[in-house]
Amino acid sequence: MFVDEVDIHVAAGHGGRGAMAFRREKFVPRGGPSGGDGGPGGSVFLLANANLNTLLNYRFQKSFAAGRGGHGEGSNRTGKNGQDIELRVPTGTSVYERTADDAYMLVADLTEGGQRMLIARGGLGGHGNASFATATNRAPRKTQPGLPGEEKDLRLHLKLLADVGLVGFPNAGKSTMISRISAARPKIADYPFTTLVPNLGVVGLSGERSFVVADVPGLIEGAHAGHGLGHRFLSHLERTKVLVHLVDVSSMSGRDPVQDYDIITRELELFPGRDNSGERLAEKPIVAAANKIDALDEPERLTRLQAHLQKMGVPLFPVSAVTGEGVDALLEAVWGRIAEARERATSIPPMDSRPE
Repeated sequence: MFVDEVDIHVAAGHGGRGAMAFRREKFVPRGGPSGGDGGPGGSVFLLANANLNTLLNYRFQKSFAAGRGGHGEGSNRTGKNGQDIELRVPTGTSVYERTADDAYMLVADLTEGGQRMLIARGGLGGHGNASFATATNRAPRKTQPGLPGEEKDLRLHLKLLADVGLVGFPNAGKSTMISRISAARPKIADYPFTTLVPNLGVVGLSGERSFVVADVPGLIEGAHAGHGLGHRFLSHLERTKVLVHLVDVSSMSGRDPVQDYDIITRELELFPGRDNSGERLAEKPIVAAANKIDALDEPERLTRLQAHLQKMGVPLFPVSAVTGEGVDALLEAVWGRIAEARERATSIPPMDSRPE
């Protein structure tokens, strides 16, 4: 099951308290203080794991706590350290912390496998009475309790890491396309909303070239505002470099291809999300594909779409995801824009490092 958003509570361990103790040795009637310090509490870490692709593990277990630090003991023995815990999340997970006004603030973006982040720090252990001995107070009876560990309410949101995102109306042929160009095998059927969760596939080209493509569920008008869970699906496109807009040009859908293209384009423009470079979805390079030309019974539908996109400067490739016609030319065009985007990304610093 694909789960891309969960709320969890994490609690670091409290520090152990310092001990009150005095030396009791033979022939030493007035032994000095010997209370040891408490041990620090365990901390909570998040670890990005490239082998995970869902947050399902956190759907049912919502609370996670690290170990408490051991209390100090006599003979200047320090308490044991609390045990740390490490929560594994998929690469591409954004971490939001709930603030006092019930808003959520982005605190981390785990975009690389193996990336490890301290999310809740354990409390320090308290000092035992041995730490308070001075030249004028040789038998202190003062100790400290351990400090509390941090507790936080977090929202984990998974955004897929893909080079290319397939967008379009429901039943435009996105699942058929990703199954044609990669080894992904999503559910395919002749009805809208067959795809309910995003799918990832790896596309291999000649010369050892490859890229990752994401097939997100079909979008509808109002997707940017959450209609049909559109805002959740659109968020998976934030990290992509290129968008491939599939338009059904057959008459089976009963819709107008030009109108379909304009509606989805408007949803991309209205979606407020940005990637790490500050680029919005509507600003990403777009390649259009007129799909289902094998079932094209009214050629003027394709002609009108070609004329419309030519005015907008958007390249259009007639393709058939079923037969494979035109797909190779489409992939080569997509690769060219991926290469340009990668080159651009190396020359543009991320938003948080740009001078104000």
